[in-house]
Amino acid sequence: MATTTKRDYYEVLEVTKSATFEEIKKAYRKKAIQYHPDKNPGDKEAEEKFKEAAEAYEILSDEQKRAKYDRYGHEAPGGFGGGGGFSMDDIFSQFGDIFGGHFGGGFGSFGGQRGPRANRGSDLRVKVKLSLKDIASGVEKKIKVNKFVACTYCKGTGADNGTAYETCSTCKGSGVVTRVMNTILGQMQTQSPCPTCNGEGKTITKKCSHCSGEGIVREEEVIAINIPAGVAEGMQLSMSGKGNAARHGGINGDLLIVVEEEAHPELFRDDNDVVYNLLLTVSTAALGGSVVVPTIDGKVKVNIEPGTQPGKVLRLKNKGLPSINRYGTGDLLVNISVYIPENLSDGEKETLTGLENSPNFQPSKSVKEKIFSHFRRMFD
Repeated sequence: MATTTKRDYYEVLEVTKSATFEEIKKAYRKKAIQYHPDKNPGDKEAEEKFKEAAEAYEILSDEQKRAKYDRYGHEAPGGFGGGGGFSMDDIFSQFGDIFGGHFGGGFGSFGGQRGPRANRGSDLRVKVKLSLKDIASGVEKKIKVNKFVACTYCKGTGADNGTAYETCSTCKGSGVVTRVMNTILGQMQTQSPCPTCNGEGKTITKKCSHCSGEGIVREEEVIAINIPAGVAEGMQLSMSGKGNAARHGGINGDLLIVVEEEAHPELFRDDNDVVYNLLLTVSTAALGGSVVVPTIDGKVKVNIEPGTQPGKVLRLKNKGLPSINRYGTGDLLVNISVYIPENLSDGEKETLTGLENSPNFQPSKSVKEKIFSHFRRMFD
């Protein structure tokens, strides 16, 4: 099956990456009017552009989703929590923020009455601490979450025995009230949630005594979270439907998992590379030898060449962290430092003084150039 490449969301709305929320909102309003179904009846291309603009607005108008998109693009890990692929009902439902009300008319079933509004539970946000080893291999974490769940006595309806409710007399069960308004496109029918039943299409005649008519109660739930390898500090993952249950039935919210990296006692992370600072003695740096360095998975031996200079970096291939996009694995970078003793005995001082006059203990021109080049790169 052929795949289609999504256009950049900023390109879709014709705004820059530095655009403010108001500029994005204004740009979307312009696109929505241009490609609105009432203005382009039967035009499939306009329909697709209308949906494309709505998808772009949904992501760029949300601060967290926009930050995630700016960092990872369309292939963001965990998706955007509902961004993209939504229906025309979803698109029109967001028009309350843009135009004030829900537009009727348009494609397919949207030409008639909308059904009762489906409630949606709120999202939950948790933080999960991960070690470098967890991040390197991926891990399953089990967490205990205190959340709203559907009341078992009323099956989430909020009504006694799940049946003590009646059709709303204001909206006759549709969940919406309809009015006609004049817009720049001409006269247009709009719908808004019924104020009597809050868009549910029914009212409770006798509340459930266990949940006080809310349809939800608080409970603890243990949730298993699969963390993919390669995640990073501050990255947000999502689990659809694992958030709070909705009042009076509906769609559960999502569970949002924010990644926190635990500090390693010896290693630190630089993107997908891992860095270790190796402190050598003067004699090992001069004479060479074998030393043990830590890695994410354990310790390994590293050979030190005679005459190793401070600032030299040894690279151990594929000993770092994997890319979350599976583009490879980082390296372990061993940065060489040399320990200069602070307290010397008289005999040690005499020995070093004698060595000071040896030509081999004077830095050559090539060594000076290497050290200068190293420091210049640090400040470039």
